[in-house]
Amino acid sequence: MNLTVFGCAIECADTIPEGTTLRMQLILPDQTQSLPVEEAEVRWTQGNRMGLQFHRVERAADFRLHSFVWDRMVERLHTITQEGLSPS
Repeated sequence: MNLTVFGCAIECADTIPEGTTLRMQLILPDQTQSLPVEEAEVRWTQGNRMGLQFHRVERAADFRLHSFVWDRMVERLHTITQEGLSPS
């Protein structure tokens, strides 16, 4: 949830304390291979949701992540622009 190039929010069955460092794999909807995040830190928790900040992502994975986020931003901007041009 709320994926950015700096981190994301996730839902998890177990609560993980703030400050915990994790290694994780992201599954992006437009990719067949997972995207490895070598180091992410739990920055906040709220019930079964957690906010993660990415600290270390290998260069190729970071490029994939930036491309994915950029593409979603462009799609959203296009949608907003089209909605603004539609007759009311």
